[in-house]
Amino acid sequence: MSSASEIESIAANWLERHGNEGWNDALDAELQVWLAEAYAHRAAYWRLKAAWNQAERLAALKSVSNEYSVEAPRNSKKRPLILRMAAACAAVVVLSVAAKLYFSEAEPRLYATAVGERKTLTLGDGSKIELNTDTRLRIAADDARKVWLDRGEAYFEIKHDEAHPFYVIAGSHRVVDLGTKFLIRQDAARTEVALIQGRARFESRVKAEILTPGDIAYATAEAMSVRKRPARTLVNALGWRHGVIIFDRTTLADAAAELNRYNTKQIVILDPAAARLTIHGRFPSNDTSAIVNVAQDVFGLRVEHHGNEILISR
Repeated sequence: MSSASEIESIAANWLERHGNEGWNDALDAELQVWLAEAYAHRAAYWRLKAAWNQAERLAALKSVSNEYSVEAPRNSKKRPLILRMAAACAAVVVLSVAAKLYFSEAEPRLYATAVGERKTLTLGDGSKIELNTDTRLRIAADDARKVWLDRGEAYFEIKHDEAHPFYVIAGSHRVVDLGTKFLIRQDAARTEVALIQGRARFESRVKAEILTPGDIAYATAEAMSVRKRPARTLVNALGWRHGVIIFDRTTLADAAAELNRYNTKQIVILDPAAARLTIHGRFPSNDTSAIVNVAQDVFGLRVEHHGNEILISR
């Protein structure tokens, strides 16, 4: 973790660079990644930006006041008090504006789903975001086209606006809409983006790629790759929008792990050989009984219920 003084110094450096002529989209992407990494980063940046803007306004006001100033009467004793009161009022206004900017960025609107829950958000421009199970998403309070996916999975159907691009920050990566329907899954170790329709730009610290329909990007903090998948794979990945999970020659271990995302009662595969068995078909996302029946009736496995766990073995 960086110290407060180090974060303040980095924020000041970003603010200074942002005002230079050499500023470009790549630098802006780096800035957004840095801001998304920690609350302290955003707080320092917006605090300095508010102070910077106020200093510029005060400089402009001073220039104007010097141009039109008149000499005050030498015997006036009330003038300094009035000036002090005016300065105090100005300070209150400045603090109010700065606080509004600070908390607007620091406190985006939070939307979350519980385990097994789904939720659909409709934005002001008609864009839609569907949240899958156990998902946490934030939308900037002052810009509905800026979103953070902290964890979980979300499907985005975005109205394209070239003048106001829509982008999602997921982990240390960013997805920029170019007229798009796309799916993002974010966990602690990896970001996965599947492009359903249109185009999107996927930006990581490693590189940036333009995604087209059928592309799935996989990214960690150190690496990124893009693979083309058949349409059926993408359709299967969106089965949760209809309350089902579609397995296509999926190992029992992977199927159990996927179902565990949607249910508080967890499936535990105890036997390595059983874990490697493969299944195929549609299963209700919020009901483990179907896969338990397959384990018992099709594979002849032993199933035991212990509290919130379903133990499967030979």
